Amino acid sequence: MKWLRLLAESARHRRSERSFVIEGVRLVSDALSSGAELRLALYAPEQLSSTPAGTALLNRLRQLPNCYPATPAAVAAAADTEQPQGVVAAVRWPELSPRPGLRLVLDAIQDPGNVGTLLRSAAAAGVGLVICAPGTVDPFNPKVARAAMGAHFLLPLRIWSWEMVSTELRSLTVYAADSTGKQPYYAVDWRQPAALIIGNEAHGLSSSARALAQHLIAIPMVGSIESLNAGVAGSIILFEALRQRMVKH
Repeated sequence: MKWLRLLAESARHRRSERSFVIEGVRLVSDALSSGAELRLALYAPEQLSSTPAGTALLNRLRQLPNCYPATPAAVAAAADTEQPQGVVAAVRWPELSPRPGLRLVLDAIQDPGNVGTLLRSAAAAGVGLVICAPGTVDPFNPKVARAAMGAHFLLPLRIWSWEMVSTELRSLTVYAADSTGKQPYYAVDWRQPAALIIGNEAHGLSSSARALAQHLIAIPMVGSIESLNAGVAGSIILFEALRQRMVKH
């Protein structure tokens, strides 16, 4: 219980252990289905057996090493949520190799919900690599893991310095979402090798991101709304890129 709590609370501990905490029937089931390495799991049999999905997970956990039955109170003490679903687990960081496709760079995005949303959208849109640049919340934070809903097990993900980001993007056309951008996001040819930078929720693009960006793009809007949530804005652009790649020309 103490190890799981420390893993949930400390980014430094997550990095040293190269593991993170997940909770809930669906997320743990998805992790197992993706082949993730379960390092430790605590589960409450009476809670899991109350639903068909929980029962199916319970039967799997009983067959695995390092998975231990516990009381609901013990599971709750190890969990990060106030009302856990009867299972909490530590999994090894997935080590997925970058794939062909769009590169998505998260520039000092602080809200775990936004990062989780962008990871899930990136996985659904076929992004080849997501890079968390300096200042971005730890993508293995439990709140990010819950919001991403299994995207960590499907998506190549890196935490890099700006120097490493620059090296990765040097042969790509780099676009950054910015409210001052003159080019609409849908006017970009996303079928070409490209990268997209999404900036901080409150302050926008960092100086390092602006230095890398070759084009600033914007989402046209009507009315008095000046900007969108970072997770929403990024998702809109990612799915336009997917749409273009799927349309036959």
